[in-house]
Amino acid sequence: MSIAVIYGGNRPDGNTEMLTKLATQGVVVEEIYLKDYLIEPIIDKRHAEEGFPEVNDDYNSIIDQILPHDLLIFSTPIYWYSMTGIMKNFIDRWSQTLKDKKYPDFKKQMAQKRAYVIAVGGDDPYMKGLPMIQQFQHIFGFMGTTFEGYIIGEGNRPGDIKQDLQALSAAEQLREKLNNDLS
Repeated sequence: MSIAVIYGGNRPDGNTEMLTKLATQGVVVEEIYLKDYLIEPIIDKRHAEEGFPEVNDDYNSIIDQILPHDLLIFSTPIYWYSMTGIMKNFIDRWSQTLKDKKYPDFKKQMAQKRAYVIAVGGDDPYMKGLPMIQQFQHIFGFMGTTFEGYIIGEGNRPGDIKQDLQALSAAEQLREKLNNDLS
């Protein structure tokens, strides 16, 4: 089993990244930081006769990195009660990939994957972050990706996640599960 972590945060060493690294500590993962790539927003041409135009950005290179992996961990801070803009931008572009002749089996390949979500936010994230988790469930459901679970943590200022014992415990449990799955 191979794992890719897709980081959607904008703050280096932010709370979500810290929690995700705790969950994957000692586990071999490919880390993909969306902030390090240029991902243009989608120009919706799903129903246009000419289809989607070629886009000169880094999006396809990210798709090429995630497709070989069996398990994807989507790591995003909760911004305004949802995933970050860059994470949403990345997922929005899947509509283009679904129609891209270079990726004829994209949906089939995604249907063979498992996924987790790790998210941290302020303002009662254990309750107010649940609609975002449902959004990911719907996305994975559409793609056929098996949704394995999620971890939500509470933190606003840098390092706050270290005070959320429930999230830290959940991350340690996920790490144990990942290690068991790999053995």
